[in-house]
Amino acid sequence: MSTEPRRVVVLPHMGRPAAVQAAADVVMGLHAAGLQPVFFGDEAGKLPEAAQAVVEIADAECPLDDAELVVVLGGDGTILRAAEVVRGSDVPLLGVNLGHVGFLAEAERDDLAETVERIAERRYEVEERMTLDVLVELDGREIGRTWAVNEASVEKANRERMIEVVLEVDGRPVTEFGCDGVVLATPTGSTAYAFSAGGPVVWPEVEALLIVPLSAHALFARPLVVAPTSVSAVELIPPSGGVLWCDGRRSLTLPPGARIEVCRSALPVRLARLARPPFTDRLVAKFGLPVRGWRGRSAAESRRTRVAAAAAAVDEQRDAGA
Repeated sequence: MSTEPRRVVVLPHMGRPAAVQAAADVVMGLHAAGLQPVFFGDEAGKLPEAAQAVVEIADAECPLDDAELVVVLGGDGTILRAAEVVRGSDVPLLGVNLGHVGFLAEAERDDLAETVERIAERRYEVEERMTLDVLVELDGREIGRTWAVNEASVEKANRERMIEVVLEVDGRPVTEFGCDGVVLATPTGSTAYAFSAGGPVVWPEVEALLIVPLSAHALFARPLVVAPTSVSAVELIPPSGGVLWCDGRRSLTLPPGARIEVCRSALPVRLARLARPPFTDRLVAKFGLPVRGWRGRSAAESRRTRVAAAAAAVDEQRDAGA
């Protein structure tokens, strides 16, 4: 049995004083629990001296070597940055929200001590979220390939001019129109850019992909929800050119005639969860939705109703068989 301490990478948004202090608290908490906190070398120098003394500097070539977990301190943007770090590995992310909405985060700043305790006791579960593979072609020739956790957005490059596009799903044309752009999103991204563009909120357990037009000039320009196995494509009709953004972090210039194909990636992002409350509760809490008038069933009553319905279904099947 290995006697090496468990290694936990800490990745904070070090441009904010609150995040620096939170990072120091996590580092000292992990160290006190017998775990080895790991920091990237270019950020460790911003920690207080006591925290610097106990962190290990990640290997530049293999920063996730033997890491059990990556604790991310910041908003959703910091978590998306961390997703780049863990891409292609099995190391899960655990986000602590220091931003505003923080849909991807699992804990809040006030929960740091409990979060460290649960990490030390391995009281967390890991769930997988689908990501996107993005291929860009021009005249049948590949000119770019990338990926996204939330969304790939095809957008106009010039503010004063919209772009003309054709939408395609599974090799068949759907429609064409002028627009400011098109967002192709995962269920995880349905509460991000796609939501701002008028797309539906999709529960994370639903396996589907979204196509959401941006300010389209057309009678049929509704958001579409397609199968997780579908390949969606956006073609830029010349002379329209544009820009591709993935998660608002990686961009690629799109020449006129470019074709952008998006499909489910074989590499999911793995998120560590401390608890599994219903997504409905997360949605209400993050958006501050008004629910004071709700008079729903109690949990116990709901369970009794489900059990009774299941028993009735069994009796019907038995009677039908007789």
